[in-house]
Amino acid sequence: MRKKIVAGNWKMNKNLPEAKGLLADLTAKFAQQPNAEIIVAPTSVNLQFAAETVKGSAIKVAAQNMHQAENGAFTGEISADMLKSIGVETVILGHSERRAYFGETDALLADKVATALKHDMTVIFCFGEELEERKSDKHFAVVESQLKNALFSLDASAWKQIVLAYEPVWAIGTGETASPEQAQEMHAFIRKTIADAVSPAVAEEVSILYGGSVKPANAQEIFAKPDVDGGLIGGASLDAESFAAIGAAI
Repeated sequence: MRKKIVAGNWKMNKNLPEAKGLLADLTAKFAQQPNAEIIVAPTSVNLQFAAETVKGSAIKVAAQNMHQAENGAFTGEISADMLKSIGVETVILGHSERRAYFGETDALLADKVATALKHDMTVIFCFGEELEERKSDKHFAVVESQLKNALFSLDASAWKQIVLAYEPVWAIGTGETASPEQAQEMHAFIRKTIADAVSPAVAEEVSILYGGSVKPANAQEIFAKPDVDGGLIGGASLDAESFAAIGAAI
């Protein structure tokens, strides 16, 4: 049975006092075992505090990024070993903002995924099309290419550590949201693509999250679709009330 997951990407938000307050509120709201795995991804300077704070609770902590090298002269970067050493075992890779603003390519992301898996980390792998690609009916080809280039060389056993997050770029932080039907259509396509390229068993087991302006008002309808296994939440994850409501919608 596929794992249900609701993950909150805090992006470059919340200083330490603010992070402390939000984590305190979230641990209280998720005190009872939720129906989904709950993950939060604070900024890197707050990762260690967050990991220590949620220890023993229903919440897990993820990093928003990591470098592909083991160590070395990479100023400002963080390695997989550093993350593991502070209790962080999940990392978000391939977010559209990393691709757009920092030039991350499919080839680079394949290297990052390989490094994360080498360290037994779970990868939340993000991908999705731009608005023009959707308008020109290239969205399926774009998504297939992103998956193929970064993930399809992996052994089938490695997919146990992969969580997919489909995020139509035109719906991230814009207030626009793919309709539940559009989300289901793409998630079903993703699952079939994996079934054809890897195996039907892997396709059936991999969790596919939807990301892109998910809010308490639309979460339940999106999560009800058969191939949507949860969400990667942006802005709404910065408010404990909203994030808890989304977590309860699954």
